[in-house]
Amino acid sequence: MEVRWDVFWIIIGSALLTFIPRVLPLMLFSKIQIPVWLLRWLEYVPVAVMASLIGQELLMSGNQLVPLTQNAALWAALPTFVVAIWTRSLLGTVLVGIVAMMLLRYVLG
Repeated sequence: MEVRWDVFWIIIGSALLTFIPRVLPLMLFSKIQIPVWLLRWLEYVPVAVMASLIGQELLMSGNQLVPLTQNAALWAALPTFVVAIWTRSLLGTVLVGIVAMMLLRYVLG
């Protein structure tokens, strides 16, 4: 089997480009003491990212806001959120979301 050197260097370069951004911050932050206020602030990052992703998915289609009367995803999300908060069950939440979306698509066409 012949080694294609261009492919080999592409693989090595890709490995370095994914390895460096993951390891460099880990090495840097393991050596310094992070202030408490920064740790507290960083706790909100995952929630903010998830809220922005869900908000964009529920309220927009392409680059346009979807009207509330035609937004089946938003209406299906309401009972899904209630079940998620009330039961804290991932399976129950997913099932309610799927059934709600299925019923709304059937009703709205």
